[in-house]
Amino acid sequence: MTFSLGIVGAGQFSGQFAKLFLAHPGVSDVYVTDLLPERAEQLAAAEGLSGTFPSYEAMLESKAVDAVAIFTQRWTHGPLVVQGLDAGKHVYSAVPMAITTQEIAAIIDAVRATGLTYMMGETSQYNPATVHARNQIAEGSFGRLFYAEGDYVHDMDLGFYEAYQYSGGENWKATASYPPLLYPTHSVGGVLGAWQTHAVSVSAIGVTDDRGDGVFDKEVSQFGNDISNATALFEVAGGGSFRTNEFRRVGYPSHIRESRFRFFGTEGSMEQLATFALWQDKNGVKDISELLEPKPTLSPDDPSLQHIAPDLRAAFTSGSAPVHDRSRLPREFDNLHNGHEGSHHFLVDDFVTAVNTRALPSVNAWVAARYTLPGIVAHDSARQGGTRLEIPDFGDAPR
Repeated sequence: MTFSLGIVGAGQFSGQFAKLFLAHPGVSDVYVTDLLPERAEQLAAAEGLSGTFPSYEAMLESKAVDAVAIFTQRWTHGPLVVQGLDAGKHVYSAVPMAITTQEIAAIIDAVRATGLTYMMGETSQYNPATVHARNQIAEGSFGRLFYAEGDYVHDMDLGFYEAYQYSGGENWKATASYPPLLYPTHSVGGVLGAWQTHAVSVSAIGVTDDRGDGVFDKEVSQFGNDISNATALFEVAGGGSFRTNEFRRVGYPSHIRESRFRFFGTEGSMEQLATFALWQDKNGVKDISELLEPKPTLSPDDPSLQHIAPDLRAAFTSGSAPVHDRSRLPREFDNLHNGHEGSHHFLVDDFVTAVNTRALPSVNAWVAARYTLPGIVAHDSARQGGTRLEIPDFGDAPR
């Protein structure tokens, strides 16, 4: 069984996924649309796609497309997802799921009403540290897990200025001020992707930016945001807590590792930093760095990455780590690029498999809500000076 797919947005991220979707034996044809038609045409020509559409609406009206994969700017996803589901298309969405509680509720309602597949492509679901922690939790190695940490530390100077300029045009500074806590899924999802619980309350603190270059300036910001760094402490259901950091002004080598995690239990713990990782228990310490280290599958100088800022290319070149179980993946992926610490192959296969078998994907709408909504509430907490706020929950996915 196969289905056809329409890529929405021909920016820096979608090209790498278009190649994987096209190679997957569960996908027949791949099309693309973009607000800038020349970008769609360039991507279609570069990857040998089946064609382009002049607009998202035209793509949704076409019977030639069974599903859509949304790679537009991060604050646009919620309404586009609902529009796709209402048009009868399965939907893959880049992160975040949405930027308001109301948008998340609308997606869940649309998934429930249509019975169609929705998946959020959260890369941390397959971050090697998350995979290893998930395996250790399943084996009971942590004992009772009671605390975790997840960081997404990516300085604006390391490629983000170029990325926002590429996508935002002349008004790029207005969107480069996107609130860090509204992009929470790499840090939150990396924790909750291993720890099978959900956040129930949060207190967050934001740091007002002082660079003075017009980015994170309330007068310029489309979001009225002047916070560039933020920390949130979450309470979880069943007892325990986790802390996340979302940093955009930080002296840290994000090109080496932009997401990192720690987990602490009554019998064991695991800690990851930029260049090494450790498993620790009451008997001693074990270096697990090699187990979690992806091997590059693509050179940073590859022509396909020429339009991506050099400081961002590492995210698109990482292969799989030893902890990854590739046995379920199609052999067509064996010699293709991977990215974001080995996650891209698994994310594409998750969505294709879910559509073709009508099974729930790992990051379905209900899971995506639990990865996204905590950050939305945390942003409100930071704007209120750290007030502790309850986090709504949409429950578990229906079985």
